[in-house]
Amino acid sequence: MVLLVAMTWAGLSPGARPLAEQEVGAVQAIHPPSAPLPSEEQSRDIKKFSFILYGDTRGRHDGSAIQYEHSMVMEGILAQIKKLRNSDFPVRFVLQTGDAVAHGQEIAQWNVSFSPVINRLTTEGGVPYFLVPGNHDVSSATSAGAPQRQAGLRNLLDANRALIPADGSPRRLSGYPTYAFGYGNAFVIGFDSNLADDEKQYIWAKNQLEGLDRSRYVNIFVFCHHAPFSSGPHSARLDESTVVLRTRYLPLFEAHHVRAVLSGHEHLYEHWAEHYTDGTGTHRMDFIVSGGGGAPLYAYHGEPNLNDYLKANAGLKVRLEHLVRPGSQEALTPYHFVVIRVDGYQVSLQVFGVGRGVIFQPYHGNSTTLQDSPK
Repeated sequence: MVLLVAMTWAGLSPGARPLAEQEVGAVQAIHPPSAPLPSEEQSRDIKKFSFILYGDTRGRHDGSAIQYEHSMVMEGILAQIKKLRNSDFPVRFVLQTGDAVAHGQEIAQWNVSFSPVINRLTTEGGVPYFLVPGNHDVSSATSAGAPQRQAGLRNLLDANRALIPADGSPRRLSGYPTYAFGYGNAFVIGFDSNLADDEKQYIWAKNQLEGLDRSRYVNIFVFCHHAPFSSGPHSARLDESTVVLRTRYLPLFEAHHVRAVLSGHEHLYEHWAEHYTDGTGTHRMDFIVSGGGGAPLYAYHGEPNLNDYLKANAGLKVRLEHLVRPGSQEALTPYHFVVIRVDGYQVSLQVFGVGRGVIFQPYHGNSTTLQDSPK
């Protein structure tokens, strides 16, 4: 009975070979969702829905066993999808901010450890799933043509070939794991922050934003792996991706009034809000860091140095608030996922801890809105 349950979890039928013994010569495609995302035109009038955010699922035994901690998170995600299915705010898609596996160059880590968990999401949950690459997936190389990047990139694209827009699509940058999609009144851009300084990718993202019908797409969400602002262990040094995100991408996002930048990389939960003023008034852009999908948890390390960023953006009167700081010990920031609710222009979220973290309440509760209270 135990063997049968384990085989069912892994997506095997009785009599099939265990995953570790299966042919691993190529990364198998994750199953497409049983309820695919409708076309942008078909969803035009939708203004109420939810989506889920999480990230950093790489596991301790990638390549030899199912990702255990990721599986716990997935149980929580599936429960929320089921709970919200017949509500006014059904879950319509899931965003994952990268580091799917520990070593993306290794085929077995995708086939044995990661993809069977996502197959549950797309089949049992029935919802579309969108992944952007982390440094563990494609290496930390900052050039698109770097040799050390190619095997991981190929494996990531093979795993996700039935899930993201195809090469040649107007919503996909050909040859890159960079894409966008629209649903209802929201537009989502996913890009490879390992290549933050890649000119071709930046121009593509800029063109996507400039071509939007903002009378329809009132909410723009961007997701990538690296966080522009964080207080985990990565905050101690500014790597190239973080610097470029701050100096190049954030001015672009401010110009187009992006609602939120969603990222991982730090294995914790934190929330920043930026207020800035341009010719149309004062605006708010939120930064959600959600890296509690299964990788070893991180603790609070210290506040990042924001002097250069604030000085460079003095003309916009930029002000940053650190709304949620992670705990000072790993145990205080549990494995988790985030349900983001869209209700017209109103956006709110709930954070759900899993396992021992079910009582996680980062806001003196587990929910908040992405709007400032009226003064």
